[in-house]
Order: sequence, then structure tokens, then C-alpha cells
Amino acid sequence: MNFFNRYKKIIYIALFVLAVILIATFIWRAFFKTKITTIPTPTGTTTTPGELPTAGEGGQQVSSTTPGTIPGAGTIPGISGAIPTTGPQVTATAQGGLTKVTPLNGGRALNPLLSSDGKNIQYYNQTDGKFYKINEKGEMVALSDKVFYNVKTVDWAPNGSKAVLEYPDGSNIVYDFNSQKQVTLPKHWEDFSFSKDSNQLVSKSLGTDPDNRWLITSNSDGSNSKVIEYIGENDEKVISSWSPNNQTIALYTEGIDFNRQQLFFVGQNGENFKSTIVEGRDVRAKWTPTGDRLLYSAYNSNSDLKPELWIVGAQGENIGAARTDLKINTWADKCTFATATEIYCAVPESLERGAGMLPDLALKTKDNLYKIDVTTGAKKLIAIPNGSFNINSLVVTKDQSQLYFTDQTSNQVYAVSLR
Repeated sequence: MNFFNRYKKIIYIALFVLAVILIATFIWRAFFKTKITTIPTPTGTTTTPGELPTAGEGGQQVSSTTPGTIPGAGTIPGISGAIPTTGPQVTATAQGGLTKVTPLNGGRALNPLLSSDGKNIQYYNQTDGKFYKINEKGEMVALSDKVFYNVKTVDWAPNGSKAVLEYPDGSNIVYDFNSQKQVTLPKHWEDFSFSKDSNQLVSKSLGTDPDNRWLITSNSDGSNSKVIEYIGENDEKVISSWSPNNQTIALYTEGIDFNRQQLFFVGQNGENFKSTIVEGRDVRAKWTPTGDRLLYSAYNSNSDLKPELWIVGAQGENIGAARTDLKINTWADKCTFATATEIYCAVPESLERGAGMLPDLALKTKDNLYKIDVTTGAKKLIAIPNGSFNINSLVVTKDQSQLYFTDQTSNQVYAVSLR
């Protein structure tokens, strides 16, 4: 008894430790221990160390496997479904995953346009200075034998029959591919946009003196020029943009605060159109095919200074109506209309904060392809191009069977089959 009293504290401690060990062992066995499955020895083959097993008799079939198993092995704990044996599959047509991309030309393409038949594209090749059309076989066909060296920008007429070519020194010409003739426009004319019928132009006439700067219209050959609005020192706020419904020929923005601007619609005859509010800076806009709405992108502090897509009413009394945030971060010039309500857009996989203010931050991002309904806002990932492409222009055929794009780095033309 004296012995127990003398050592009872030590005995209690020892019993406590033993109990803890027993409880911990029970918990480990019950919840954490993984059963080790015996790997059966394959039958029908014999191997020597360092050699591969020989194939069976002709006609021998590989046995089927249960999802989550490997032939000749037991189930791997914690894994459900089939174990992939290869990398991601590349599909020939766009099905929402990794999709085949086909290069179509060997040069640097500038501003591709859907051809008048709605089936192909045409573009200026910066490499050799010629204009080409890519036919249905993927072949390059010259639109003209004439060479135009070092063209800076190309502004196409909607029907593809003409284009304004601007050069780095400020020179401008209009080339007519039907007549194979060209006319020279004044050097101080800039920022061109064709009317829907391709017969008229709107541009900015920028004299050296700010008092001699105007928004003007003219025939497509430069004749019959007409002053529309005084610009003065606000030329950078004016965007030449002839709407498909012929109501608007230019857009003008005026800052309200950092997160908002007022957007004005300029007509041909001094009309007093309504204005609308746009959410941010660096407004880039595209008309719907009917000209009744405007797709635009802008950035503000609420979007982490990333560009966001919006759609807004842009005709008559509906100007500013149904302004909708499409909730997708990309630029409007990375989109193209397939119908009056559907667009295809190249959308960066990720964008750094400030990419709207500093677009160069996005020059190395990888773009995926989305289809968006601008009426409902519904969006769908249609293709992840098989490669790292930073897309700077999109063109879709009228039947929506092919989508063409150019890459920021190579400026080469690529095709994705949509069906």
C-alpha cells in the first residue's frame, strides 16, 4: 500500500500515456490507414529484367478496364473516372475545348475584311505590299498586281471594292480594286470611315492651325468635300465612324469624371441627337450590322482598370437605352459581329490590373474564343486555340462555319473551323 501511494503519480501518468497511444492507434486504423491492394501478376507473358513483355498471339485483345483502374493493377485510392493516358485532345472543329488552328498565309496581314460573298477574307500583306483574297481552298489570290509599299493603315469600304491607304509620312490614297485605279487625298485628312454604300467618306481635316480643323465628308474619291463640324483642339476626342443606318458619321466623347464620359452622336446635317453615358476611358466602339446599337469597351476603377464590354442603344430616341454590361474583360476591337445579336470575341485568359489604361500589359496574354449574345448577355467558350495566340482582329463567315484571326506577334492569318 505504501508502495502504491509512493508511486501512484507515476502509475497514473503511465496509464494515461498508454491510453493515448491506444486511442491514437484506433483512430489511425479506422480513418487514415489506406488499404494496400496487391498488384496481381500479369498472366500469359513472361518478362526478363530489362525487357518489355512480348505481344500475345495474333488477334489477342486488350482486356477492358473499369474507370479508375489501370490494366494489371488494382484501384488507385482517391481517383475516380478514367485515368488519361495522353494530353488534352485537339478537336478539328470548335467544341469548347482545345481546337485546331490552321495557318493560311506566309505574310503579315493588315486589317482583314470579310469579302463581299461572305465566304472568304481579303487583306493587305505587309510582307510584299500586295492585297490578297484567300479563297475557299485556303489559297492566296492577288486582288491586284499593283504593289503598295509600307502602308501604315488600311480602311476598307464595306463592300470590299475600295480602301483608303495611309502612309507613315501622312500621304493618303484611295484604291479601287474594280477599276484598278487610285486617287490621292490631301495629307491633312485623317481617320477615315466609309458610308454603308461605300461611295462616301467621313474624315478629319486637321490643319496646322487649330482654328482650321474640321470633321468633313466627301465622295470616296475625295471630291465634293463638305464641312460638318468644327473640331479645333478636340480632334483626339472625335472618332470617325459612319453607322450602317447612315444616321451617325462620328462619335465624340467628353469627360465627366474618371469613371464616366458622355458620348455624343454626330450626324451629317447638324442633328441634335441625344447623348449617352459610357463607363470609363479608352472607348472603342463597333456598330451592330443594323446600326441601331453600339458595342463598346471602356475601363474604369470599378473594373480594376481592365476593359469591359458594353452594349447600348444608339439610334434616334433609343440612344442610351438598354445599356448593358456584358461582364467580360476584353476590347471591342477584338470582337466581330456574326449577326445583329451575336458576336465572337477573343478574350484574354487573364488580365493584369491596369491593362485597360496600359494595353501593352496584355500583349503577351493568351486569348480564347467566346460567342456572346449581346441581347441576353449569355456567353459561351467555343474554342481554346491550339497555341499561344494574342488575337488582334477577328472575321467570321456569314454562315458561321469559319472564323479567321490574326495574331499580334506574327500578324499571320489563321482559321478555326466552327463546325
